[in-house]
Amino acid sequence: MRIYVLLYNSGTANEGIHTLNIGDQDFILMFESEDDAIRYGILLEAQDFLTPSVESLEREEIEDFCLASGYQWKFISDGMLEIPPENNVTQTDWNEDSVYSPLPEKTEVEMSAFELERIRRQLEGLL
Repeated sequence: MRIYVLLYNSGTANEGIHTLNIGDQDFILMFESEDDAIRYGILLEAQDFLTPSVESLEREEIEDFCLASGYQWKFISDGMLEIPPENNVTQTDWNEDSVYSPLPEKTEVEMSAFELERIRRQLEGLL
């Protein structure tokens, strides 16, 4: 099943995924509807958050990424209203203005399906 997530610096070595911090846990939002994901991104921008891009990925890829990275996920059903929090983190795990360095080398076994999909999109962007 294809779902939609919010990415920052999409297609770069400095790519980040939007998470929602609830308690001591970070959740990746998976939207069933592209329109709902776009609407959420617009709400983020209206609250002076950084502007994300909406990307379509396989739900299993995000779930695998969450399990491998220690994140949880939250599935947002079509038409379900999700409103961003009022506060933003003061320090992101990535720097919007940084100079992008090459991806670190990893063995095939260490690369998740999410990382492979991101690299594939980067390479397709070069065509």
